[in-house]
Amino acid sequence: MFGTAINGIVGLQANQHKPAPSETPAIPESVKRAAKEFEALFLTEMLAPAFEGLDSGGLFGGGQSEKIYRSMMVQEYGKAIAQSGGVGIAESVQREILRMQENQQ
Repeated sequence: MFGTAINGIVGLQANQHKPAPSETPAIPESVKRAAKEFEALFLTEMLAPAFEGLDSGGLFGGGQSEKIYRSMMVQEYGKAIAQSGGVGIAESVQREILRMQENQQ
């Protein structure tokens, strides 16, 4: 549900004609990987404020170690969301990378 709402906001081009698999040019793995990494980074930055205000409390909570591990946890959440389909940013980034490469040639 969250993904579809964000996809509607971020991926405004989703309703455009999508070429058939035979029409789709092969996208290099390096472009796919860069786009996924960008989406994971973006999601991490968007999720980070949601976890900043949480009270760790308890006998063993708090401290510098928790701050470090919390940031690592949020980073892994961002990666997991991007790997499971993300919110549509990677596809837009792929298109832009390919467009920029075409313009350079």
